Amino acid sequence: MGGPDKGKTKKRGLRRFFSWKKLLGTFFVFCLLAMGALYVVYLMVPVPKANAEATMQSNIYKYADGRIFARTGKINREIVGLEKIPEKVQKAFVAAENKSFYQDNGVDIKGTTRAAWSTITGKGKQGGSTITQQYVKNYYLSQDQTATRKLKEMVIALKVDQETSKSDILAGYMNTSFYGRSAYGVQAAARSYYGVDATRLTTAQGAYLASLLQAPNQYDWTSASTTGRKLVEQRWNYVLDNMVGEGWLSADERAGMKFPVPQKARPAPGMEGQTGYIVEAANEELMRQGVSEEDIKAGGWTITLNIDEKKQKALVKAVNDELEAKLDRKGDKKDATVQAGATSVDPKTGAVVAMYGGVGATEHWLSNATRRDYQPASTFKPIVLASAIDNGATTQDGRKIGLGTVYDGTSKRPVVGSTIPFSPENEDDRSYGPVTVQKATNSSINSVFAQMIVDVSPSKTKKTALALGMKDGQDFGQTPAMSLGTMGASTLDMAGVYATLDNHGVKVTPTLVKSAAHRDRTVTPAPAIGEQVISREAADTVTKGMEGVVLNGSGFRAAGDYRAAGKTGTSENNRSAWFVGYTPELVTAVGLFGEDTKGNQVTLTDTINPGRANGGRTPAQIWGAYTTGALGGGSDATFDLETDGSAPVEPDPDPSRTTEAPEEPTQTPTTTSPHTTVPPTTAPTTVPPTRPTTPETTPPATTEPPATEEPTSPPPTTGPPDGGGGGEQGGTRPGE
Repeated sequence: MGGPDKGKTKKRGLRRFFSWKKLLGTFFVFCLLAMGALYVVYLMVPVPKANAEATMQSNIYKYADGRIFARTGKINREIVGLEKIPEKVQKAFVAAENKSFYQDNGVDIKGTTRAAWSTITGKGKQGGSTITQQYVKNYYLSQDQTATRKLKEMVIALKVDQETSKSDILAGYMNTSFYGRSAYGVQAAARSYYGVDATRLTTAQGAYLASLLQAPNQYDWTSASTTGRKLVEQRWNYVLDNMVGEGWLSADERAGMKFPVPQKARPAPGMEGQTGYIVEAANEELMRQGVSEEDIKAGGWTITLNIDEKKQKALVKAVNDELEAKLDRKGDKKDATVQAGATSVDPKTGAVVAMYGGVGATEHWLSNATRRDYQPASTFKPIVLASAIDNGATTQDGRKIGLGTVYDGTSKRPVVGSTIPFSPENEDDRSYGPVTVQKATNSSINSVFAQMIVDVSPSKTKKTALALGMKDGQDFGQTPAMSLGTMGASTLDMAGVYATLDNHGVKVTPTLVKSAAHRDRTVTPAPAIGEQVISREAADTVTKGMEGVVLNGSGFRAAGDYRAAGKTGTSENNRSAWFVGYTPELVTAVGLFGEDTKGNQVTLTDTINPGRANGGRTPAQIWGAYTTGALGGGSDATFDLETDGSAPVEPDPDPSRTTEAPEEPTQTPTTTSPHTTVPPTTAPTTVPPTRPTTPETTPPATTEPPATEEPTSPPPTTGPPDGGGGGEQGGTRPGE
């Protein structure tokens, strides 16, 4: 009898502990505690700063026509505002990932719980996150699949949803997501998969990109397996059907859509070849416009260059054909010292349309196009003439300087009128006697231009040089030797100087950057075309004189089916060799530089050809090959010149086609008195100029000019003579 009573008592004891009321109360207490804990977590977990990768962007560099030239940066991303993305493309992403995005509070509790439980129990990774949560994961957190990270993601998503607009969240999500092909963000994806900016995506293309986010590498159509293609096409249809279901796309439009097969993946342009040189030059130009180096490195810029893709290829081809194909860089130490640089400019706009910086930016980083550590040599002589005409300078005996003015071309002739003794040697120590400025320009006679710079004054000549576009420096000494180009200059500098001459004396500043845009700012480059810096007469007369260099002088190898003006130059010890010239449409400066493996300047002698590597040879040949290619074979354009009228471009009965030498100053000025005179000879007789059809044999040097070298006025029979000495030379001799 006692047994049953005992049993009943036990049962009542269990009920005492597990009654429904107590269980329900315990549940509510647990819920309150959980809610309290979540609230505490909510308060304790702040919205952190963006992670480093989320804010990384690349800079995009484009050719002038909009084609991609290069991309820099560790992360291939360019952030774009949602307003630039078509609305239906936006809706495609919402339809793919989170149809309730516009109504929810940023968190899908059920989906997140399911994903967290799957992770905790080791069943693998699962989705379930809203667009807001995925944005938080991409932008603020990491990709780690842990319960702690999931909890943080959920809390931060709730806060972000309260503090941030849906449009900003969607934009952040589209800009931070990974799409495969190393593309982060919808802009990089649009370019990689369809070759367009995000602004031009179609709805079908947008639906494909949205579909990719589920499995970027597996769903890349061009590399996917048969199964992968089937799955992504199903996903694409799912996205579009959702859009119809939400009223974001009409059924008729949906019915007419075909799967948008993406283009094949292309490797991102790297910094090899000419790319690195041009990107670096563009960045330097942007910094001169006020953009900091830090801003550029932060990324997000779309930089459109003035580089013309066809002209750029033509320049690279010209250097390869005329120089690289003739060198043995690996087997010959001397050949390995040859460096080439070039810059080509449109004189009407100032646009840098092509640039050559060297064998490759990953092999020789210092750009030969922009370096200023080599002398421009006799390519400076036209600046001396321009200054003389612009300043109305006269010779020592009062004759106005022009192309027809006669100077004494005797080698080693001491300059007259200078407190600094200087008597430069001409090429091969050749004396020409009385010659016109035109002849002196054709044959690059050192003695003439050394005297001319004294006549106009070195200070005025320097002022003209800086106005035309040369850069001042510690080696820009105001001495008679300056006439032979003893300062430093780059091909970019000299292209600008000659472009100003081509543009009739209106300043041209070579400009590489056409435009630069960031989502936060836009940089408009300074105007490339400036004011009149020298008179049109001065500029055009110099152009006329340099036509003679190409027609009948040391630059004859640059001639082609176009009208051209230009000047050769070879520096001291043959360390640099130049040809700078222009047609009415195009200005190009080409330079060769001797540089050893330690960066020291060395001679170019016996490298590209036996003996001197002067400006009238390989540089002129590169210039001619490039100009022919860049102009499509040739041009009928002519120079519209308003000159001083002193002399026509005269034929050269003694063309410098056989006497090219470097224009090199003697290192130590001679101590001969600057007032030593050389008696002038009788003026030559007048002979009408004709354009020669064949070069003539070079006669021996004489003290009188040939009859065809006609001055505008004969040299005086009394008074101080005008003189100088010059030409291009190689080795340690003075010359061309």
